[in-house]
Amino acid sequence: MTLKIDSVTIIFNVADIERTRAFYGQHLGIQFEHHSEEDDSTYLSTKISKEVDLMVFPGTPKPGNTPNIVFGLSEGGIDTLIEQLAADNIEIVTPVSEAPGGWFADFRDPDGQTISLYQSGNMPRTQA
Repeated sequence: MTLKIDSVTIIFNVADIERTRAFYGQHLGIQFEHHSEEDDSTYLSTKISKEVDLMVFPGTPKPGNTPNIVFGLSEGGIDTLIEQLAADNIEIVTPVSEAPGGWFADFRDPDGQTISLYQSGNMPRTQA
């Protein structure tokens, strides 16, 4: 079974979110939207193109683990895909978990890189 991927999100973990906002704005002309969640978490986001988003979260940058590439599942089915990957002996790093506005999961590709999946919360988590 193949699910449709319709977007890519690049996620950076940064030590200082405001310093990052200023740097990208000043040097690359990238303007971020600031988001604050009910749980007091905060992050920045912007659309680079129709299919590519850039998000910045406060946290400890881990060279080699950030930025993180996230593939968006346009039709849902994240549970089904993660089950299929696990059945194919692919390492699941983070099982399907809640994320802002939906669900995410992480797995390792053949080179050991962590790849993430995301789907909107209004899409079905399983596919036939």
